[in-house]
Amino acid sequence: MKRALITGITGQDGLYLAELLLSKGYEVHGLIRGQNNPKLELVRNVVPDVHLHTGDLLDQSSLTRTLKAAAPDEVYNLGAISYVAYSWENASLTSQVTGIGVLNMLESLRLWAGDDLSGVRFYQASSSEMFGKVQEVPQRESTLLWPRSPYGVSKVYGHYMTINYRESYAMHASSGILFNHESPRRGPEFVTRKVSQAVARIKLGLQDDITLGNLDAKRDWGFAGDYVRAMWLMLQQDQADDYVISTGSTHSIRDLLDVAFARVGIDDWTPYVKQDPRFMRPAEVDLLIGDSTKAKEQLGWVPEVSFTQLVEMMVDNDLAEQKALARS
Repeated sequence: MKRALITGITGQDGLYLAELLLSKGYEVHGLIRGQNNPKLELVRNVVPDVHLHTGDLLDQSSLTRTLKAAAPDEVYNLGAISYVAYSWENASLTSQVTGIGVLNMLESLRLWAGDDLSGVRFYQASSSEMFGKVQEVPQRESTLLWPRSPYGVSKVYGHYMTINYRESYAMHASSGILFNHESPRRGPEFVTRKVSQAVARIKLGLQDDITLGNLDAKRDWGFAGDYVRAMWLMLQQDQADDYVISTGSTHSIRDLLDVAFARVGIDDWTPYVKQDPRFMRPAEVDLLIGDSTKAKEQLGWVPEVSFTQLVEMMVDNDLAEQKALARS
């Protein structure tokens, strides 16, 4: 039985990945920050068979202790402050957790594994936000990185540190440069879930409108459940490497609104949508679209859920959730 450790297990990716690994017969361990973590019960309800450990990416001793207890064959480092807008509000903390946290995990893994480092495989959750002010379209593994947020800068640090440990210590360390991936488990602070939740509430008469920022920003959106499969595939390869994971299609916020409102029978969403400069990024990333040819050819990975299916899935989930809340 293989053993895996997942940091950031409370997030959507962590939950989907834990479900995937459990279905493959893994013994799964998860790192939880703080004993009173508000998402602790969520993890216990969704993946009750996961062994949970308390630790912090900023506390290297807790990482070493967790590695000793879990003794993993695979480590998936998904832990980060992942909300881009917040990274401007607290650039220092974002840099520590999302950047230095990767170094702490890599170094803890190196020290724990010792001479047997080749027996442990490491995955780093890199991000399309590293491309920022895009230097070519579509973006691929060789595209120059030009991050446009403290979050993106922090991810670049973690990405290159992972490459450095791979090259310096022959560590099987891979990075997935994941483009935007969403699901019904996405937090309501992210625009996709903000939209799906608001659309459900508007349909049910619980909310009048939604306020957004730049409606013309474009993203390459996929389903988180598809993307965690790519993470697992990376760690099954003989050689570690970096891979862009994306759908290869781009959609604007307007496209998102079109599909979401249409799902509840509203053809013209303009009366329900307001714009506010407060929701505009100081430095916008206007067009992200990935080229996942390498992942397709080397991993055999292709996305299975389309953009429309994804948005409709999220709206349907929020309709059911909001109806249940209204009844309770």
